[in-house]
Amino acid sequence: MTITEVAEKIHVTPKTIARWEKTGKVRKPKRDWRGWRTYDMEDLKKIKMFKETIIVAEDNTSEKAAYAQTNA
Repeated sequence: MTITEVAEKIHVTPKTIARWEKTGKVRKPKRDWRGWRTYDMEDLKKIKMFKETIIVAEDNTSEKAAYAQTNA
């Protein structure tokens, strides 16, 4: 799969995935003879799991903020 195909499957932009790779949050994929990123199902699974951890972290942060506001 290409970076665009992976991005469409997990509902983010290709730039987001490239940024996660650059910052070391997800591993860099293999490249084909043209230098294009190529992803397999295992790569997709790991990127999707990483995205889900971000969503959970954001939900917990917003819940803590809401709790702090109501109990201030």
